Amino acid sequence: MIETSVPFRAGREGYASFRIPAVVVSGQGTVLAFCEGRVGSGADFGDIDIVLKRSTDGGRTWGPLQVAAKNGDHLAGNPAPVVLDTGRILLVHVRNAALATEDAIRRGVVSAADGRRVWVQHSDDEGATWSSPKEITKETKRPEWRWYATTPGHAIQLAGGRVVVPANHSLPPTGRDNGTEGKYNGGHCLLSDDRGATWRIGYVDDNTDGYINVNETTAAELPDGRVYFNTRNDSPSPGTRADAHSKDGGRTLTKRFRPQAGLSAPVCEGSVLHLRDPDVLLFSGPADPAARALMTIRASTDGGTTWRPVHTVDGLPAAYSDLARIDARTVGLLYETGDFSAYETITFRRVPVTHLT
Repeated sequence: MIETSVPFRAGREGYASFRIPAVVVSGQGTVLAFCEGRVGSGADFGDIDIVLKRSTDGGRTWGPLQVAAKNGDHLAGNPAPVVLDTGRILLVHVRNAALATEDAIRRGVVSAADGRRVWVQHSDDEGATWSSPKEITKETKRPEWRWYATTPGHAIQLAGGRVVVPANHSLPPTGRDNGTEGKYNGGHCLLSDDRGATWRIGYVDDNTDGYINVNETTAAELPDGRVYFNTRNDSPSPGTRADAHSKDGGRTLTKRFRPQAGLSAPVCEGSVLHLRDPDVLLFSGPADPAARALMTIRASTDGGTTWRPVHTVDGLPAAYSDLARIDARTVGLLYETGDFSAYETITFRRVPVTHLT
């Protein structure tokens, strides 16, 4: 049976808007739904906290709102949580000054102190409390990069223990460009082989020919050990999704990101999740190529080469999403949606695995 609940609704609990969902399930089965709580408006800059709600019944009901990461009156956002094999939950995220807009950062008119910086913190009690944040910018961001974003959505831990956090950045411009052009988008990932104690940069895919503009990226580990990366492509063609594989745990890509025309979608974030039993790769995102609407889960049984729709939520507006395995029988979909705007709620949907295979 498909069940839905609404953990976050715009204009409630002290926040004008809730955006950028991420969801994980703890080792004890607690569902943790993260997002950005935007205090003053729905804008991507301003006073923004990373907020959290927890569910102990598989996402049917939710506990009170918690603030997992706060940067004073400035921005803490792009939550990238991951549940480790030890039970610890890591939360990688970015911070910047409240008035540092993406446009200003990409133009290079924002100081390094006010620009995007990378932080990590952890919870050892199912997300009930969180450690003090630790800055890891020097390990994870090259000095020339301007814009910077983790995922958004869940990060992953590979079977061998390595933590992989997909991320993206922008490059300084050349010639008469100002840096806001899409061709200066690039992708990379963060790697940790000691469960978040230290970090380094993995693959870097910079391509300034305007063909593939790597942006918000999501990842899953396949049964053969390869890591599958799927990204939002902001170039006008050929399509709005691109993907790549890594055979060395995200350190390098087998080939650069290439178009994935099998996923028809608007320019928008998406999420991937691999189910090991059964062996299927899932992708969630809006399926209307002209608008952020028609939230759909699609499936691949060949490691992301080809895709087919397996579950359409409805025809309503919808935007960002994240996927998690709730239990043996259920997948959870946390997504932005509403009757007249994609940003009215962040809704959680329990989807039976049998509907997806």
